[in-house]
Amino acid sequence: MAIKQFLKIFLLIPLAVLQGCGTDTEDETYIIRLGHQLDINHPVHKGLVFLKEELERRSNGSMSIVIYPSSQVGDEREVLELIQIGSMGMTKVSASALESFVPEMKVFSLPYLFNNQEHYWKTLNGNVGKELLAAGQPYRFKGLGYFDAGSRSFYTTKKQVVTPDDLQGQKIRVMNSQTAVSMVNTMGGAATPVSWGELYTSLQQGVVDGAENNLPSFYYSKHYEVSQYLILDEHTSIPDVIIIGTHVWEQLNTEQQKWLEESMLAATDFQRELWAESTLESLEVVKKAGVEVIEADKSVFQESVLPVYESLKGSDLEALVKQIKSLGVEQ
Repeated sequence: MAIKQFLKIFLLIPLAVLQGCGTDTEDETYIIRLGHQLDINHPVHKGLVFLKEELERRSNGSMSIVIYPSSQVGDEREVLELIQIGSMGMTKVSASALESFVPEMKVFSLPYLFNNQEHYWKTLNGNVGKELLAAGQPYRFKGLGYFDAGSRSFYTTKKQVVTPDDLQGQKIRVMNSQTAVSMVNTMGGAATPVSWGELYTSLQQGVVDGAENNLPSFYYSKHYEVSQYLILDEHTSIPDVIIIGTHVWEQLNTEQQKWLEESMLAATDFQRELWAESTLESLEVVKKAGVEVIEADKSVFQESVLPVYESLKGSDLEALVKQIKSLGVEQ
C-alpha cells in the first residue's frame, strides 16, 4: 500500500485522543491534524510550528497540532477534500487553490491588485479579509487567518523574460487556478497547470519553460537549480490561508476556540517577520547560485493585464475589486 494511501486511512481515526497519564486520571489532549505541501525549512512551515507551540502553551497542553509537511497527505486540493470528508483537521493553502471551492478567493489571484504591503495587510486584516475567511464555511472550511506568501514573479529555464512579449511561446507553470491561467495567457504565455511536487522535474525535463512563485518557495524548492532567469515583476500577492474544518471548529468549546484564535494571531506576527528575513536571504542565495535576476518595468506588465480586469465588468468580483482598490486610495 502506498504511503499516501496509508496515511489517508490512518487519518480517519478520531481527532481527539488520550495522551500521557496522571497519577489517578489520564489527561485528554485534543489533537488537530494539519497537512501542507511545503518543505520543513520553509518560513510558512516554521510559522505553523510556532502556531502549534503557541496552542500548546495557551491550552496548558490540552490541545496540540500534528503537522504533516511536504505533501505527505496530498496536494492542496487533496488536503482540502480530506477536510471536507472529516479526515483532516487543518491545512495551509494558497488562496488560489481555494478558488474552485470558494469563488470569492479568485480576487487574490488578480494581478497588481495591491499598491504595496501596507495596502495588502490593510485588506487582509480588515473587513474584506475577515469576510473572505468566513466565505468558506458553506463548504466546510473556516478561515483562521492569513500567512504572508510574498509576491510572485516569473522564473524561466532557457529564455529570460524582460517584458510580457518575452512570454510568447513559453509554457509557464501556474497553480490550478483559472484566474492564474487567464493572467499568464493574457500576458502572452501558455499557462500550464502542474502540481507543485512535479514541478522541479517538469522544469528540468522541459515539460514547462518556467513558472511563477515567491522568492522563498523558489529557493526552498531548489527550482533555482534548473532555472537560469528570475524577473522580479511581482505580478500577484496571494496570501496563504490557514483553514480549519468546520467539523473540528464546532467540536471546540468557547475557550478552546479562543486559544486557537489567539495562537493564530501570534503566529501571523511571527511568520510575517520570518517571511521578510527569508525573502532577503532567498534572493541573495539564488544570485550567488548564478541565477540572473532582472528588475522588471512593472508598468509594462500592469498594462498587459488590463484585459483581465475588463473581463470582470458587471460581476460580483468587480465590486470586490473596487472595495479593495478603495482601501489603497484611503492610505
